[in-house]
Parts: sequence; structure tokens; C-alpha cells
Amino acid sequence: MPLEATIMIIDNSEYMRNGDYPPTRFDSQSDAVNTVFRTKIDSNPENTVGVMTMAGKGPEVLVTHAKEIGKVLTALHKTAAGLGGTADIPTAISVAQLALKHRQNKNLRQRIVLFVGSPLPPSSDERTLVRLAKKLKKNNVAVDIVSFGEDEGREANEPILRAFVENVNSADNSHFLAVPPGTRLLSDVISSSPILAGEGAAADVAMDAGGAGGSGAGAEQFEFGVDPTVDPELALALRMSMEDQRAVEASAPAAAASSTTNLEAIPEVAAPAPSTTVTTAGAGAGAQIVGAETEDEEERMLAQALALSQQEADIEMGGERESFLSTLLNLSNIFP
Repeated sequence: MPLEATIMIIDNSEYMRNGDYPPTRFDSQSDAVNTVFRTKIDSNPENTVGVMTMAGKGPEVLVTHAKEIGKVLTALHKTAAGLGGTADIPTAISVAQLALKHRQNKNLRQRIVLFVGSPLPPSSDERTLVRLAKKLKKNNVAVDIVSFGEDEGREANEPILRAFVENVNSADNSHFLAVPPGTRLLSDVISSSPILAGEGAAADVAMDAGGAGGSGAGAEQFEFGVDPTVDPELALALRMSMEDQRAVEASAPAAAASSTTNLEAIPEVAAPAPSTTVTTAGAGAGAQIVGAETEDEEERMLAQALALSQQEADIEMGGERESFLSTLLNLSNIFP
């Protein structure tokens, strides 16, 4: 997601006590606010998110340009204890625009996320909202609207809210999401919608009666499931990897055919039989001669070793014989 400063306008009117979105409309809305806040902050640490109400005694800013989820949860808990009144959408949007105008980081894009869970009052007529939408578009403020509630009230609000989104929309930066009661959580539907899927998605997403239609619209509209405006480097890397893989697969059959052709073109060359025979015979004779010379040399050395050993034995025997005769002579002198 791009760098953004977001203000979420929540509905805290008397209608938010209804239990058609379990456990109540307000609790379901609070869960969705938590999801949007975390998604915005996690996508970029420089993003900021604020929260304000539009019913009760009048529109009130609860949290301005925060990055800590604890402040938002505390504000929602306090608001849940004082539900009542009628939603004043034009005034709330004007206050939100003023809060965005005083953001610290001017590089952050401006966005308003409006939750509408009650019938529109007479002050929120189409003419008033269209005039306000043109003013927001002129000031580069994008608006996402989440419409929820019973079918009768939601369908009555839809034409007016759609006209507002069409007039504030610029390069598909604003979206309208209608969520009827169903088995899916409001936060889950918003997570899979273009509101959190990044810019460039479809401007309008309407859920079917079962609450399942359009659940994968955000991811299915982008190649490889990645929005190039959110993460262009990842999208480029995936595209290059896919092109390389296709190139390898396309060149594999051609390389295999070329290899087969080269092997077939190599002629078989057989060596002349007589030359091979002569060479083999000559090599065998040479080996026999060398072997014979080696054996003769070993026999000659062995004969010399035996002769030396015999000479040493004769010398030793001669010495022993002389010693024995000398001993006998001395004994004969002692015993005549």
C-alpha cells in the first residue's frame, strides 16, 4: 500500500445495537476497524490512522493520526457505552478532511474510510453528498464506504452512496462495498475487498445475498496475486521468473532435437583389423620379454644370496671345528 494518512468514521447511532451482525453491529464494526488499522500500519510504518464518530451528540474525533492500536481500542470501548443519535455524514466528512489537512507528514496521501450501518438522514441527500464529493476530489482525498445493515435500509442508502463514490473517485482510488448480513464476518469481507487490496482494483464491489460474492476480487485482478502498485519490485521479480521459466521450457525441445541430430551426423569409424592384431601381438611379445628378463634377474639375485649364505655357514662351521679340536688337545694334556 502507498503512504497514507487515514481517518475512519464509525457509525455510533442507535441502530448499531442490532444483532444482525453478531454479536452486534457496533462490535462487528469495531472488529473491522481493528483490521483496517492493523493492515494500514503493517503495510508501512509511516502510515497513520485516526478514528472519529458521526452520531451521538455530534461528530467527534476520538484518535488523530495514531500508530498505536491501544488508543483505538480504548476509544472504541468508550464509544460502545454511549450509542445513540443519528448519523451526520456531511459534517463528519468535513471534520475528517480538516483533520487530514493538518497531518504532520504532507507526503502521506489522504483517505477517509466511512462505515454506514444506519439509514441516511434527510441531511445526507444525494445533492449535498455529491457537492461534498467534488470538493474532496479537488483536494485529493480518497473515500472508501462500507455499507452494512438490513437489506431494506442498505438498499435505500446504496444509490446515494454510490453517487458519492463515483464523484469522489479519481483513478480508481475510492471504493464502495455493500455487505449484507451473513455467515462471514464484516472484517473478513473488508480484508478480501479492494479497500485493503490496494489501489487499481475495481471501484465497486457488491456482495451477494449470501455474503460470498466478490470475496476474492482483490487478489484475482492482479497477475501472480500481487498488486504492482503496492510492491512493484516483487511483481517484476515474479514476472521475470515466469518469463525465464517459459524460455527454458520452450528451448528444451529444440535443444533435445539438436543433440539427437548431432549424434546421428557423427560417422562410425572402425580401425583396421590387421593393425589392431599386429599391435596387440607386439604388445604381448614385449610384455613376455620384459617378464622373462625380470624372472632371470630375480633368479640370479637369489643364487647370489644363497652362495653368500653358504660361505658364511662354512666359515662359522670352520671356526667351531678349530675351537673343538683345541679343546680336545687341552683335555689330552690334562688327562694323559
